Amino acid sequence: MPTLHDVLSTETAVSSEDAEWLHRLVGDWQMIADLSFADLTLWAIRGSEDTHRGSDDARSGSDDTHPEAGWVLAAHARPSTGPNFYPDDVVGAHASQVRSRVLSEVAHSGRSATHQDAEYVREQYVPVVRRGTTLGVLVRHTDLHHMRQQGGLEVNYLHIAQALLVMISQGAFPADPPHTGVGRGTPRVGDGVVRLGADGLIEYASPNAVSALRRLGHTDQVFGADLSQIVTAQVRPGTTLDEAMPLVLTGRAPWGTEIETDGLHLTLRAVPLLVESRRTGALLLLRDVTELRRQERELVTKDATIREVHHRVKNNLQTVSALLRLQSRRVEDSTARAALKEAGRRLSTVAMVHDTLSHGFDEIADFDQVATRVLRATAEVASSEVPVEASLSGTFGRLQAEDATALAMVLAELVQNAVEHGFAAPAWTGEVNPSVRVHAERGSEHGTPSLVVQVTDNGVGLPGGASAPPTSGLGMQIVDSLLADVHGSITWEPVVPHGTSARFSARLRGADLTD
Repeated sequence: MPTLHDVLSTETAVSSEDAEWLHRLVGDWQMIADLSFADLTLWAIRGSEDTHRGSDDARSGSDDTHPEAGWVLAAHARPSTGPNFYPDDVVGAHASQVRSRVLSEVAHSGRSATHQDAEYVREQYVPVVRRGTTLGVLVRHTDLHHMRQQGGLEVNYLHIAQALLVMISQGAFPADPPHTGVGRGTPRVGDGVVRLGADGLIEYASPNAVSALRRLGHTDQVFGADLSQIVTAQVRPGTTLDEAMPLVLTGRAPWGTEIETDGLHLTLRAVPLLVESRRTGALLLLRDVTELRRQERELVTKDATIREVHHRVKNNLQTVSALLRLQSRRVEDSTARAALKEAGRRLSTVAMVHDTLSHGFDEIADFDQVATRVLRATAEVASSEVPVEASLSGTFGRLQAEDATALAMVLAELVQNAVEHGFAAPAWTGEVNPSVRVHAERGSEHGTPSLVVQVTDNGVGLPGGASAPPTSGLGMQIVDSLLADVHGSITWEPVVPHGTSARFSARLRGADLTD
């Protein structure tokens, strides 16, 4: 199904500023659909006449199914408070000749019009105006046959919806500049509706809104009360209040705010109701987000705890690594001294992974950063005789913590092996600048994310041009063990004119995290 952007960019000639206005309208018109208990459609004037699609009148069974170039259905909203009029996707449909005539009349006159057919369908056509120019027509489709029984809530909702439609026809909705929101937990019609009069007193409050005010601590009559006094009476002394709160509580600005009292978080959004630029009242939406904020605090606490654990693990690993290096300096046996230094280096590699994890909010590591640090640090430490250039190409992407630790160890061992054995005297002659290049590619194997990495050096090459290195060393045993843990494998081959290439693969845990 095409989006509003698709329709406006391919079938209309609206400017970028007007398109942004229509996007804001569609982004905010769900409240009108909910208050109207009806579907809303937005029709835009077509900029060309070379394409035709099926008529929207297929919904009503009309014989007039030949579309007329001129109008295209650009957006559609269904109510969450009642039955749907259009059960199928209709965005992109072209208007029939009958509907096109009505749309053109409304757009030309700038006045709303209402039509009703024999199937108990009432359609209200409202011009969408911005700065005196009609950009399209909004149609409210009310199915009278399945309409909710009229009561106090329904009558008030429809009255507010009609006020918003009048504002659309006068270019006053959506607000310009856009309203400020409250982030996660923005209230909706179903959460609670309050209608204020021009004097700021409550003229109507839905049952959910009354319940929210009761939880806030207000026990008196709601009708006729001053909402700003209700709220300020419940705010704890010394509490820092949002400077926008008075304007929201009196309905004077299209802003949002949040109220926090003992045990209650309440978000509010105000929409001033205007007639010819004169404020006649306001619509306020209320939502109790106490449980939502509690969950957010728990998540923040959990994330902070995880990061602290990773940070402490990293510090402990670095401490142990430093102790091993100190101990190696006191050991006279050269074999034992080298073993302690290798153990310290490996612990430092694991600490790098935990350092990266400690900066995030989850168990995911941006492994390109880890690989770069491991590559440079290992090459610098191992190249004691000659400086080795280390480079990285391709991308590892984001990896789960278990995979990141194992692959960091594998990468460090292979780079260490390439530098130590590829550029060691006397076999190394120094004819070219020594280098180690790592290339990584993400892929998929039978629906499972995979990784292929190639470590290439221009050193002396494998002994005798063999296709497999000796496996007796501890480093290669570590590589084989870690690759088995990630269901991977490794192959070796000589590089012409000289050098070695180690290519290993791994199957990764979890979903593909490259994005």
